[in-house]
Amino acid sequence: MSKIEIIGLGAGDINQLPVGIYKRLTNAEHVIFTRTLDHPVIKALQEEGIQFESFDQIYEDENDFEKVYKRIVSLLLEKAREESAIIYTVPGHPMLAERTVKLLLEESDVEVEILGGQSYLDDLFTSIKIDPIEGFQFVDATSFSRKELNYRGHLIFCQVYDQFIASRVKLTLLEDLPPDYQVVIVEAAGSSGERIEYVPLEDLDRQLEVNNLTSVYVPPVPNELLNHTFTNLREVMKVLRSPEGCPWDQEQTHESLKEHSIEEIYELIEAIDQEDDEGIVEELGDILMHVVLHSQIGEDNGYFTVDDVIKGITDKMIYRHPHVFADVHVQSTEEVTKNWELLKQKEKGEKRQSILDGVPQGLPALAKAFKLQKKAAKTGFDWDDVHDIWDKLDEEITEVKEAITAEQQEEIEKEFGDVLFVLANLTRYYNINPEIALMRSNNKFTTRFQYIEEQLKKNGKDIHKTTLKEMDHYWNQAKERE
Repeated sequence: MSKIEIIGLGAGDINQLPVGIYKRLTNAEHVIFTRTLDHPVIKALQEEGIQFESFDQIYEDENDFEKVYKRIVSLLLEKAREESAIIYTVPGHPMLAERTVKLLLEESDVEVEILGGQSYLDDLFTSIKIDPIEGFQFVDATSFSRKELNYRGHLIFCQVYDQFIASRVKLTLLEDLPPDYQVVIVEAAGSSGERIEYVPLEDLDRQLEVNNLTSVYVPPVPNELLNHTFTNLREVMKVLRSPEGCPWDQEQTHESLKEHSIEEIYELIEAIDQEDDEGIVEELGDILMHVVLHSQIGEDNGYFTVDDVIKGITDKMIYRHPHVFADVHVQSTEEVTKNWELLKQKEKGEKRQSILDGVPQGLPALAKAFKLQKKAAKTGFDWDDVHDIWDKLDEEITEVKEAITAEQQEEIEKEFGDVLFVLANLTRYYNINPEIALMRSNNKFTTRFQYIEEQLKKNGKDIHKTTLKEMDHYWNQAKERE
């Protein structure tokens, strides 16, 4: 079986090489393969007559690091088969942030031996004077995502090879941290060429020189700078509900919050109708606050936590989107909706005995009528032609008039209810939510009527003593302004 000996070159100084590693390199009988020649130890060993063959050209050929690493591994395996045994050197320690080594260890037809090398982490901790027991995260700057970053401990980015990578690190960090947050650039930690520079985050890619021995250290972030995180929101709510918290929050129950939760939804809808982005952000925050507060009440009572809430909706979204997370194929939105309803029915099948089950009892009557008819229509209980619904509306209006003529108050109420029920059905046919449509009309009426009040007030008139004709005049002005 072919063999590859992997040797780490340390952080950047030949004096950091263990004696045994130094002897193994200087006594090598063949050319030594190295990931890159851009390392001070390589230059020092070359001066002693040791020959290296590097893979630097691959970095020039490829624009994706994973492709670079896979090509290097492929060439190493080929060379190992040709020569039966080769030496491969990497910066630092072979088991620290070395993707090529990890890929080689996954190969079953070659023997891989790790001969060691000094990790630069010990020197880095010494240089920036931190204790890793406090918690630290070590991140490959060439391959990471924002969601992985933990700002509450020491955060270290390695392999910050160039300004492009430094810029990516900076732009990602700026999503969470202020531009003037101080970070540390560390080059060749522990070696004679060590350089440490403290810079504001916004200058990170401006200060950095191209160097494969460079790391970026982000000190633990103060809690007040992390108020955009879900963790802080959860902690704030926990404090508010604690004995040292707010009396109002302490007294709340699921029942007492119902009215407030409904109000927040309507306020969100109003902000959406007004195309008010700042308002939408604020109202979504209020709704999220209610979710977290209800969850904290559940946790305080020992029934559930916000983790249960999040897990439940995450599992549901995955389950009901098999065309995204499984092997189901769909061609249209209609197929997505159909699959959703089938999966929902399967989930709720044992709990719901009627097709109409699941319509919230607390819905406003108009919205509830819309929902009931929508559910019934899915079984085929629906009008064949929309013109029939219009005919039904005419019929119900006639019955209202008859009840009014007969002065039968209870019948008048029933017949008006039937008219509204048919109107809800009509809106469903035209894909209009009647509750939102009526809400818009309410807002429109409010705006126009308040305009009448403003104009009359400007003219020193009392609205209660104003003629309908004059009010109509201002009403029409309000319409024109819209």
